[in-house]
Amino acid sequence: MQAPKILVIGDLMVDHYIWGNSSRISPEAPVPVVDVKEENNRLGGACNVANNLISLNAEVSLCGVIGRDSMGDWMINELNKQNIDIQYIFQDPLRPTTQKTRILISSQQALRVDRESRTNISIALEAEILEALQTCITKYDAIILSDYDKGLLTPSLTSTLIAYARENNKPILCDPKGKDYNKYTNATLLTPNKKEAMDATGINIKDDESLKSALKKMQEDYSLQIALITLSEDGIGILNSNQMHKIPTIAKEVYDVTGAGDSVIAALAYKLAQNSSIISACEFANAAAAVVVGKVGSATATHNEINTFLDHQNKIDKYKHMNLLKSTQKDEILNLVANLRSKNKRIIFSNGCFDILHLGHIQYLQEARKLGDVLIIGLNSDKSVRELKGETRPINNEQDRAKVLLALACIDYVIIFEDKTPKDLVSLIKPDILVKGADYKDKEIAGSEFAKEVKLIDFLEGRSSSNIIQKIHQLKE
Repeated sequence: MQAPKILVIGDLMVDHYIWGNSSRISPEAPVPVVDVKEENNRLGGACNVANNLISLNAEVSLCGVIGRDSMGDWMINELNKQNIDIQYIFQDPLRPTTQKTRILISSQQALRVDRESRTNISIALEAEILEALQTCITKYDAIILSDYDKGLLTPSLTSTLIAYARENNKPILCDPKGKDYNKYTNATLLTPNKKEAMDATGINIKDDESLKSALKKMQEDYSLQIALITLSEDGIGILNSNQMHKIPTIAKEVYDVTGAGDSVIAALAYKLAQNSSIISACEFANAAAAVVVGKVGSATATHNEINTFLDHQNKIDKYKHMNLLKSTQKDEILNLVANLRSKNKRIIFSNGCFDILHLGHIQYLQEARKLGDVLIIGLNSDKSVRELKGETRPINNEQDRAKVLLALACIDYVIIFEDKTPKDLVSLIKPDILVKGADYKDKEIAGSEFAKEVKLIDFLEGRSSSNIIQKIHQLKE
């Protein structure tokens, strides 16, 4: 897809890192003595948001204010190296360039020192920024307001920028600060964390019900298109069209959460700029955050790293749903289907005993998978196999059969059902395509009335579980 053009407006910072070791306590005070091994600067704040977008191959313009000092010069030089457009960065000789110095001992942060001004920018400078941005907003696919409460995003500047974006139908995402979110009214979405959302709404988020209440209050109070709260290890909560979704986190190891919020809002804007659904955008953002918290310091995530995490999660999901989903778990099945529909996935359904998997099964399932995006298999339980095949069947129990099926790349989900036919299960899923073997031609197909389309696929001649079992008996004799 064509690289989206994204405008980032916010507080520009330099993250200064001092790395070292410590083996003794100072005789002057009860503090560790740090033996410095390395010292470097990285782009921070809104600069880090822009840097994350560059890692995703977006075209990025950055707007903010820096001082006339050595840190400001370093920042401009580094932004140029990253091919970030700096034409909307303004200098203010009365303000220092924001610098945050972090001292790390054996990769653990021990101290932070800030050099900054938190007073609001002047009215004259605010007017200059608005004049520069008013005519250019139409050329961007999305806008991010990265607010670190350093004085750039005043209430008047913020509300005017949001109005510009809404007038031009551009998604505008805000990383908010403070307890009063009124200045973000009419934004597309905000990205507060759990604590920030509780402070802003006055609601103690302790379960799904209170989470939904907080999301609803945010959406109503600030006229947001989408309400969203990041939940740290619990992922992201979303309220969209009055329906709540929780997108679970997939971080495996957490070394440093610095900049994770920057990665989340950058990934969300990137996907929304490409007209992705909010569910898909949040899954992508969760993977970006998982990559970043596995690194030390302000970091970024590339497409390859994000796709690796998503592939890993897809494999976990296959086994998780195999263990959880039976036809009696109607709510879980409906949630699964709703999630797939929200991503515009074309659902294929087929069913069977799949007692002893053979080449005929494999070719049949591979052909079925080609018909859409997601293949769900209804698997006869041990009880229903006995009713259909007799007391000597199945050879393999339902858990073993499900695991073997899920090992196939062409199968996404397995749902075990107890009845002789999957009619009730098909009525829950309402697949786009119901697939059966060609031997069902001119026969009644259970659940066909609930599918948009029925497709028949030829079986490989002479292959069946029954034939294999019969051959084994003959060998024993």
